Amino acid sequence: MGNKKTPSNSFLKKKDLIEQILQYFHEHASDTVTVKRLFADLRITAAQPRRLCVDILYSLIDDDYLVQIDHHSFRLNVRHKEMTGIFYRRSNGKNSFVPDGGGEPVFVAERNSAHAMNNDKVRAILLAKRRNKEPEAVVAEIIEHSQDTFVGTLEVSKSYAFLVTESRTLANDIFIPKAKLKGGKTGDKALVRIVEWPGKSKNPIGQIVDILGRAGENTTEMHAILAEYGLPYTYPAAVEKAADQIPERISSSEIARREDFRAVTTFTIDPKDAKDFDDALSVRRLKNGLWEVGVHIADVTHYVKEGGIIDREGEKRATSVYLVDRTIPMLPERLSNFICSLRPHEEKLTYSVIFDLTDKGEVRNSRIVHTVIKSDRRFTYEEAQEIIEGAAGDYREELLVLDTIAKALRKKRFAAGAIAFDRVEVRFDIDEHGKPLNVYFKESKDANKLVEEFMLLANRTVAEHIGRVGKGKKAKTFPYRIHEQPDPEKLSNLSEFIAHFGYKLRTKGSEKDISKSINTLLDNIKGKKEANLIETVSVRSMAKARYSVHNVGHYGLAFDYYSHFTSPIRRYPDMLVHRLLTKYDDGGRTVNEAKCEDLCRHCSEMEQLAASAERASIKYKQVEFMQDKQGEVFDGIISGVTEWGLYVGINENKCEGMIPIRDLDDDYYEFDEKNYCLQGRRTRRKYQLGDAIRIQVARANLERKQLDFVLA
Repeated sequence: MGNKKTPSNSFLKKKDLIEQILQYFHEHASDTVTVKRLFADLRITAAQPRRLCVDILYSLIDDDYLVQIDHHSFRLNVRHKEMTGIFYRRSNGKNSFVPDGGGEPVFVAERNSAHAMNNDKVRAILLAKRRNKEPEAVVAEIIEHSQDTFVGTLEVSKSYAFLVTESRTLANDIFIPKAKLKGGKTGDKALVRIVEWPGKSKNPIGQIVDILGRAGENTTEMHAILAEYGLPYTYPAAVEKAADQIPERISSSEIARREDFRAVTTFTIDPKDAKDFDDALSVRRLKNGLWEVGVHIADVTHYVKEGGIIDREGEKRATSVYLVDRTIPMLPERLSNFICSLRPHEEKLTYSVIFDLTDKGEVRNSRIVHTVIKSDRRFTYEEAQEIIEGAAGDYREELLVLDTIAKALRKKRFAAGAIAFDRVEVRFDIDEHGKPLNVYFKESKDANKLVEEFMLLANRTVAEHIGRVGKGKKAKTFPYRIHEQPDPEKLSNLSEFIAHFGYKLRTKGSEKDISKSINTLLDNIKGKKEANLIETVSVRSMAKARYSVHNVGHYGLAFDYYSHFTSPIRRYPDMLVHRLLTKYDDGGRTVNEAKCEDLCRHCSEMEQLAASAERASIKYKQVEFMQDKQGEVFDGIISGVTEWGLYVGINENKCEGMIPIRDLDDDYYEFDEKNYCLQGRRTRRKYQLGDAIRIQVARANLERKQLDFVLA
């Protein structure tokens, strides 16, 4: 049987032949290629396509894309230096490379990607720029894979299977040999690891890591969200076993080493569904007329020893994750909900910051000490709020005193330049199967702000205790919670954006002047239809808070020193702070700065992943909530404008969906990035960010967590 011949190139269009030639030179980036070899390798035999090929070669030289070595030899122009950076994969083929240290993204065609995955660290060759074309790069080497696991739904045939992914970064389904299926069936959600992606193959090859359950079931979908972000959805049995062996009893010798607050009025104030009570407040009147307020924090590191199996797992997770219907704890539940949790009427070990305060929130004295407490009462925020608003109730006098001091602390904080972002949070009432029955909005009231102010005061005091040292002295290494000043360009963009709504913002001057101007803006938009939108855009213009040993202060809080000390049950940086405080107060030497900074970076990254997973779970429940409302009409606000369509948030439930630009079929609409709008070329009709709009629910795709709207 003869070999199949490659089809003749006689009928190739010029565009297709250019693509073939480009691909050939990319695949032979380091070779000098003769015209004869090019004809032979591409099997160009006819005279007309050969002439066209030569014309293309010389036009690519004119474009500075190829260089001519001699009369008959050419090679790819790679005179630009090789660089390392991050590769970003997109399912629409618009991949890009961003060099280390920043810079503009450079386009990477799929043929030049070497099958790199999203967020991979790569070595890339920047190609010479073709005339009237965007710059391009070729991935020369994958230095480090960022992600090799994907979540999707299985389609199983007789001898093989595919994982159909909804990933926005992977256009191809993953081929799974039958031997690597682990019993998976069609319709199962699964976590799959890519083990190979042959150079010429369209599909990567994978093996199943775990079967998550049947697609559409609530627990399956919540676990799928966690797996999608690389977050754990189960707890290792060995770690739970280690936690089970920790005794709950507190020895009398341990109590003797601590300041005893068991007889002082103490209570917790938490969300109604909380089980892990990190913090408690104690309050009593001193003889000198001051108020002694204790901020008591669960002494987690007394139980979790550095380097032990529980500590290693906690460090890896770095944070608890809060999805719509469940908490995935950083520590085993025996510790987080039982031994360490400051439950009422139980003796608990705590690490505390004790303040002597005036009614006006002036701190006359403070100390950081290991303590033992016994909480008298567990308040929900709602219960505490009712008392603050005038209802009778337990410990009314103490609550009102704390509320008065907290309000004074808050007033001083804003006078110093703190920024007030009071965002509305979307919450769901859900049934026992996880189905959302109702949407409600969580707002921060006085009871929430009371707790917040004392936690801020404790965190600030701890950071100052280590960071504020005498002149000429160097502070010991410590993890701070830092928040840099806003980028001037982002502030300028925010100023331009709010001008559309008739607001002004100061973008130059002192930190205090700018933060005062932001607060004025936030006050002015309260109660207005554009309030949530402008708050969202304002938050995006701010830098993200993160952990670092290099203290630059916290811009949003207007603190020169700030750390996280008050939530060690759910945040690993707080455990680290507890350990270092104890070590340094006992005279210990400073720890390794580079190692501590690496840990800070890890904790910041895990915090962002957890926040993304939480948002994804909210989005899933929003789509699920809207599934039976297809065809219904709602009022909304345009919350986002992109080149592919309009995002609209429904007023009554904050569920967000998209009107694809293809459905705006009365005109050809162009995206005006600067003015946040789509404008019709013929009618000049404009759809702008913040505009009121009436929509009809067209589709609710749970798999993609996507709502599609059409204009009503």
